[in-house]
Amino acid sequence: MIICCFRHKKKFRKVTKNEKDIEAFIINHGPLNVKRYKFMDVKKMTDSFKVKLGEGGYGGVYKGKLFNGCPVAVKFLNSSKGNGEEFTNEVASISRTSHVNIVTLLGFCFEGGKKALIYEFMPNGSLEKFIYNKPSNPTLSWEHLHHIAIGIARGLEYLHRGCNTRILHFDIKPHNILLDENYRPKISDFGLAKLCTRKDSIISMQDARGTIGYVAPEVWNRNFGGVSHKSDVYSYGMMILEVVGGRKNINVDVSHTSEIYFPHWVYKHLDQGSNLGLHGVVSTLDNEIARKMILVGLWCIQTFPSDRPAISRVIEMLEGNMESLQLPPRPTLSSERSTAESAAT
Repeated sequence: MIICCFRHKKKFRKVTKNEKDIEAFIINHGPLNVKRYKFMDVKKMTDSFKVKLGEGGYGGVYKGKLFNGCPVAVKFLNSSKGNGEEFTNEVASISRTSHVNIVTLLGFCFEGGKKALIYEFMPNGSLEKFIYNKPSNPTLSWEHLHHIAIGIARGLEYLHRGCNTRILHFDIKPHNILLDENYRPKISDFGLAKLCTRKDSIISMQDARGTIGYVAPEVWNRNFGGVSHKSDVYSYGMMILEVVGGRKNINVDVSHTSEIYFPHWVYKHLDQGSNLGLHGVVSTLDNEIARKMILVGLWCIQTFPSDRPAISRVIEMLEGNMESLQLPPRPTLSSERSTAESAAT
């Protein structure tokens, strides 16, 4: 009994320390621009968690309403995940932002170990459900996709250059891009974000972070270069290529091995001047938009950070003429492709 009580007491102290650390963070960053809610209030605004919008490794997301009737999405974070870093990252980063292409954090709850983040509600969900060519998925026009690509880039430009503190997202992917009622994109999920001063071009980072398939080479191997805002540019490029291809960049279910890694497949076809045969391209304008987005995506995923454009240059490329864009060098890194090909064979 004594041993059990000691273990229970030790565990309680550990939880309490994490709670104290988060409370200290909230106090040190105050006054925050977002409201703090009690758990009882959060339970009321979600009608006791009646409508679930989604589930992730962090926990569940529920639809709710503020007391003034404003619809919200309430994201709960599992107490078993980490030491609260994702929670503090989100509060620290998004509370500093105000941009049309960044999701708005309206409030948070931290009470007795319960952690929740309250966001503006995005009625059209994530970009992910619009870009993969499946019979059940809705589709968007190429003009819409072009505007979405520009909007995401503008959001990233704001994070990299528009804030007093530079914010690196480190998890840009279709799932983390939300669409409002007008299909305007908003960058969300800042759980892996890192804050640094605007003068810092290269940042120090102890561990790799991000989602496989979108992570820049230098994030997991410093031999490729330093980690910087160019790491977000790489993730953005991989995402744009998925938007254009209507598929995951790595797909072991395709009929030909050469099609497994989409960036190499599309580069080869562009280099040879052959028809890409992309889904939904029905006009000359559609074709020009698709090719422009492909070229921008390929520039963004260059292996070495110094070869990638800054996100401000990406916006210029997307808004400029097709004639000013050249086919970039073929990326030399293809570890994802090699792994996928090994799985396929």
